[in-house]
Amino acid sequence: MKNRLLLALAFAGAALSSSAQIKKTTATPSAALPRPKLVVGLVVDQMRWDYLYRYYDRYQAGGFKRMLNEGFTCENTLIPYIPTVTAIGHSSIYTGSVPAIHGIAGNDFIVQATGKSMYCTDDSTVVAVGSTSRAGKMSPRNLQASTVTDELKLATNFRSKVIGIALKDRGGILPAGHVADAAYWFDDANGAWISSTYYMKQLPAWVQNFNAQKPAEKYLKLDWNTLYPINTYVQSAPDNSPNFEGKFAGTDAPTFPIKTSELYKGRAGMIRSTPYGNSMTLDLAKAAIEGENLGKNVVTDFLAVSLSSTDYVGHQFGPNSVESEDTYLRLDKDLAAFFTYLDGKLGKGNYTVFLSADHGAAHNATFMTEHNLPGGLWDGGAAQSKLNTMLADKYKVKNLVLSLDNYQVNFNNAAIVNNKISEDALKYDCIEYLKSLPEIAYAVDMQRTEVSTLPEALRVRIQNGYNPQRSGTVQIILKPGYYGGHGKTGTTHGTWNPYDAHIPLVFMGWGIKHGALARETYMTDIAPTISALLHIQAPSGNIGTAISEVIK
Repeated sequence: MKNRLLLALAFAGAALSSSAQIKKTTATPSAALPRPKLVVGLVVDQMRWDYLYRYYDRYQAGGFKRMLNEGFTCENTLIPYIPTVTAIGHSSIYTGSVPAIHGIAGNDFIVQATGKSMYCTDDSTVVAVGSTSRAGKMSPRNLQASTVTDELKLATNFRSKVIGIALKDRGGILPAGHVADAAYWFDDANGAWISSTYYMKQLPAWVQNFNAQKPAEKYLKLDWNTLYPINTYVQSAPDNSPNFEGKFAGTDAPTFPIKTSELYKGRAGMIRSTPYGNSMTLDLAKAAIEGENLGKNVVTDFLAVSLSSTDYVGHQFGPNSVESEDTYLRLDKDLAAFFTYLDGKLGKGNYTVFLSADHGAAHNATFMTEHNLPGGLWDGGAAQSKLNTMLADKYKVKNLVLSLDNYQVNFNNAAIVNNKISEDALKYDCIEYLKSLPEIAYAVDMQRTEVSTLPEALRVRIQNGYNPQRSGTVQIILKPGYYGGHGKTGTTHGTWNPYDAHIPLVFMGWGIKHGALARETYMTDIAPTISALLHIQAPSGNIGTAISEVIK
């Protein structure tokens, strides 16, 4: 009897324990999954990786230094494709993919079936909202894969809010994805932030109120002088280097102070080429947080911000200029203020930020030669003209090459078919000619990279960048230090080299460890890392790998 009583008590105890366990287990899924209130993606257009450290001693405690000292930095993040340009960079960061899959093969690219040029975000089916200009005929429809922002919307049954903001249309539209609540970009024609009917019928009141303050005009009236005494700018060449710095229209030389109040003459677009463009962009980001109550949702929201002025300043003045140095020092100050704002609005540790770049930039070719370093300009226009002349002599057909944009040979496919020309023979002739040019290291049939004598790292980049419907058929690889498609002053980008393809990647905030990673990572790893942090599916075309070392 005693044994039976003990056995019964044991069963009863087990049942109670089991019941409690069941209650505990069934209660767990109803609890909210821990996630940050807001994710902020910051893409600094044309930011070379070394800018994190080149100006480090002058950065404030709360900007880039805060990210490095509190967050996690991936020190060897590379772009795994060519060409390295803005539209592809933004698309690849947010899709975790490459042009071969996501379809954005350049800022502009040739649609191979028609031979027509396509701008990356062109959309003839929509019109501007907030303007009457053509600048609003834009949408993400040319992007052929989902973004991490799309996946967040899907994961929360579209309850998350997603906003994209950039001076450049492509910098705001492509990161925000296909199902964003809105993307906003700057229209030079009316000096206002606009959108398109892809997203909305009219601008929300908070954007209208922001535009009513005429922020571009307000900033340009301040003039542009150096943030600190000009003799303390030691990481750049002396001010006024006309051999490799571009000047503003209406000025005699690229020198400070720059009287933007006198120069802009109602042309609000001038703000793009000053650090004030970044300041205005972050002002709009704060207004978006306020106007849309971002971070106050029951689910995570996402704000995708691209800071475009660094690219415009870089193109005009080059990396070795006081203008570029001052732009980064001012951006650092603006970021410090932005992070402080987020701390106050959402609470420190309640939001996650990542900062990266869409590409870097080469040193100015004249600057390189003046310092006995290899490099120079490649005249792609002259090369295309001579190539077409040579091909016309042989095949008796004019203009067989439509363009050499994106360092790719784009053929006139209709003419090839109509005149029954062998494409293989045509490619061979082009490659042989291009290889004879002194600035070119390789010219490669993009459909036959596996039989070329390329280093493996270049082969992979060509394959990742090749989209058969939107890319040329021959890839041109210039020698290090050379670039085309740009004038003698300033600089550009687009190649595989470290100055173009080694980018910063820093995470900070909710769910992020403090540390640094030396191993190789890739631009395409950013989207899956954020997806892993948020416990959502990676984007549909993702080929990247989550950087597990980053996440707590």
